[in-house]
Amino acid sequence: MPPPAKQPNVRVVTLNIDGRDLSAREDETIIEVCRENQIPIPSLCYLEGLSVWGACRLCLVELAGQGRLLAACSTRVTEGMRIQTNTEKLQRYRRTIVELLFAERNHVCSVCVSNGHCELQYLAQKCGVDHVRVPYRQASYPVDSSHEMFRLDHDRCILCTRCVRVCDEIEGAHTWDVMGRGTECRVITDMAQPWGESDTCTSCGKCVQVCPTGALVKQGTSVGEMVKDQHFLPILARRRHAQ
Repeated sequence: MPPPAKQPNVRVVTLNIDGRDLSAREDETIIEVCRENQIPIPSLCYLEGLSVWGACRLCLVELAGQGRLLAACSTRVTEGMRIQTNTEKLQRYRRTIVELLFAERNHVCSVCVSNGHCELQYLAQKCGVDHVRVPYRQASYPVDSSHEMFRLDHDRCILCTRCVRVCDEIEGAHTWDVMGRGTECRVITDMAQPWGESDTCTSCGKCVQVCPTGALVKQGTSVGEMVKDQHFLPILARRRHAQ
């Protein structure tokens, strides 16, 4: 569940992240504090301005006194926290997650329209993924080109649900949703109807712009041409913080 909205006059707490003593509001999450202080934490499903989903698990951090890893996107800071964001254990964990994402579906960067502009590709480079150590599933997923402006390629989808959340929370259309479980899970439009037949889609393109991979792209783009435009997100984030 997303954390509750920020309240005025919240208490300030002190904590330590990677050896740095910091101050933060108690209504902030670990990832928010880290990004305010230029401490990098990888993520794919998290996007400032949207509700928290906590699915990709790339933002996990180590907390002193805890035997388990915590998701930085959904964990509120508390007084005296001692947090590590980039230990050897976390590096190994993140690399494995990225490899599993590549193996689950058909992510071939050399022929992808988002090659060079893909968040999954960037994280693979940062995590040192030069090969995948687990077998590829080799499953075949459909491509929906029924929309006159956009295209959906399930082979590139990582189920981050950014499209679902931006469509619901920002555009207010709720065209996108998630169906199925496990390997059958995928994003859908209007009760699994072709995107081009959607009665609710406004063709605003927000879902395309927040997609971190080449799953949602503009029609007519070829290899390496799909550049995301997320200029509207900081405005949305500020608006949410002001609520």
